[in-house]
Amino acid sequence: MATLQTIRSKGPLLVIVIGIALFAFIAGDAWKVLQPHQGRQDIGEINGEKISAQDYQKLVDEYTEVIKLTNGLSSLNETQLASVKDQVWQSYVNNKLIAEQAEKLGLTVTDAEIQAIIDEGTHPLLMNTPFRNPQTGAFDKDMLKKFLVDYSNLSTSQMPAQYVEYYQTMGNFWNFVEKTLKQSALAEKYQNLISKSLIANPASAEDAFKARTEQSDLLMAAVPYSAINDSLVKISDDEIKKLYSEKKEQFKQLVETRDIRYVDVQVLPSDADRKAVLDEVTEYSEQLNNTTSDFAAFIRTTGSAVSYSDIPVNKSVLPSDVVARLDSIGMNEVFGPYYNQTDDSYNAFKILAKVNAPDSIQFRQIQVYADTEEKTKTLTDSIYDAIKGGANFEEIAKVYGQTGESTWVNANTWEGAQLNNENETFIKTLISQPVKELAKLNIGQANIILQVMDKKSMKDKYKVAVVKRNVEFSNDTYNDAYNKFSQFVAQSTSIEQLEKNAEEYGYTVVPRSDFSSAEHYVGGIPSTKEVIRWIFSAKEGDVSPLYECGNNDHIMVAALDRINPEGYRNINSVADMLRAELRRDKKAELIMADMKACTSIDQAKAIKNAVSDTIKHVTFSAPAYVSMTRGSEPVIGAIAAKTAVNATSTPVKGNAGVYMVQVLSKENGTEKFDAKSEETSLTNMYSRFATQFINDLYQKSKVVDNRYLYF
Repeated sequence: MATLQTIRSKGPLLVIVIGIALFAFIAGDAWKVLQPHQGRQDIGEINGEKISAQDYQKLVDEYTEVIKLTNGLSSLNETQLASVKDQVWQSYVNNKLIAEQAEKLGLTVTDAEIQAIIDEGTHPLLMNTPFRNPQTGAFDKDMLKKFLVDYSNLSTSQMPAQYVEYYQTMGNFWNFVEKTLKQSALAEKYQNLISKSLIANPASAEDAFKARTEQSDLLMAAVPYSAINDSLVKISDDEIKKLYSEKKEQFKQLVETRDIRYVDVQVLPSDADRKAVLDEVTEYSEQLNNTTSDFAAFIRTTGSAVSYSDIPVNKSVLPSDVVARLDSIGMNEVFGPYYNQTDDSYNAFKILAKVNAPDSIQFRQIQVYADTEEKTKTLTDSIYDAIKGGANFEEIAKVYGQTGESTWVNANTWEGAQLNNENETFIKTLISQPVKELAKLNIGQANIILQVMDKKSMKDKYKVAVVKRNVEFSNDTYNDAYNKFSQFVAQSTSIEQLEKNAEEYGYTVVPRSDFSSAEHYVGGIPSTKEVIRWIFSAKEGDVSPLYECGNNDHIMVAALDRINPEGYRNINSVADMLRAELRRDKKAELIMADMKACTSIDQAKAIKNAVSDTIKHVTFSAPAYVSMTRGSEPVIGAIAAKTAVNATSTPVKGNAGVYMVQVLSKENGTEKFDAKSEETSLTNMYSRFATQFINDLYQKSKVVDNRYLYF
């Protein structure tokens, strides 16, 4: 049980380093979310197959814990959780769509294929697991096998709770990896099937090579569309309707969106609030000057944003504003109060100690536990005395199922972390214990016999008591802002009133088009889920009630302008875009009518509002940027490719104007044509195109996303 021995040898350090990332499933919180909607618990469906909120929450929990474990996080913030929810939903949809197609085609992934992937050990998923060789960093299948054997033989009654939890965490993590490997392999098979149907040939390879390497230098004359006043071009409703009909497929949207307006007010501290915080920090700085013990308790009473640690830390762990002032005072002196603009806080701090301490410590240990506390103590004393008397540390460790091997740990493991009393005692002992001497510690459910073997990277470290109080608004300030906004909302029962009253109250109405239920925030403000639920239950013209949101510092009201249903967009919503395209086309017709008689660049340059320039190194495969019209013009490369040297093209319509070009020269460059290499490049490009298959599957499927109702 080598893996178990390795875990045991880390002792309480695992509680600090790995333990903070253990699975702590949040199903309890999930049920709080689901309770209001117990009568309707389906959050979406794919081609008629529904997924419940409970099942979706389980997938979110699973992936959340994977993220925490692989990134060493104890929790995720709201933004990170929102990203996880989106990734889980997208993966779920993609896997369902691919599995449906694979079943029709008879594509499967066998256990043998998954085992082959594991044996090869190069898959990116495997490279992100803990089962890696410490020397090479490569995935080590033998480490995995040992863990799986130990996990299958796990005896929860004979191990401390933190080890059982660790094993269960790693077991769940590996189950996730296996499941994801299988889904990934199936998607890869399906993609390969598509990409193999797109093949290159010698003719296409030669064309691609020529398009990439043949360069032309051009003399260009152009009349920009901007040179013609918009008022000279008339566009009728019938023309807009006709163009809409021609381009209708471009205006198809897969999900319903809504056009909204909203007013958001952030509540900010008043001058009186600022003075109150300054007065409190001034008083705390005086108390800090007189405090000589139990600094942790004192700092807690101040409400400081920086908790006190009785372990000396590197400067880098302290707030930057404190670091900048450390050299301004002596030992046991108080600096402050002072204001820090970066985090809008008032501060005071006191340097309690400056010591030279190691950044890296090598230690070994033996964990001792028995049936009772008394037996554990007796056994600990016996082992301690034996080692003191000359017994071999590692040999005794092996007797109790542990390796007793030395382990290096770095100070960044604990500096800046929230430590409980047991972990703090353990770290203090590591730092203070003389090299080679033994120590006995009582940590959690077990006793520890600890021996520090070496210390390196000695650095100056500090114990500092910091009072940092961020300036926050008072209840009175919030109530004043709330009452004013509440009065505004009460008077604004229509969109017209909302616009009119906002100006009188000094608020800003923000328009937002195509708001989707898949979005997590309104206006980027956290905790606006209730606003989103209102938006997708409202009728056009409705104005919402007042919502408190953000980090309890925002108040908001929303109004629904228009519902854009799934399907083809209303012509009125795209009329401006169509009008702009028609205007451009009509301007192009006017310009080309003036240019059609031109047979040379000089004649084209003589046209009113014409501009000219020389453009070099133009290729068919890359759009040319024309600085005179400020437009990226793919058509220029196409003209150059088919126009002979010294010949002049006919007028052509571009994105920003109408152009005529004269080819001054062409060169093929020094690169030699290699048909095989070129075909390979084309095949790789086609393979990238094949990755877009999921978008096609999505568009042809019926996907319903109602997550906003629950999450």
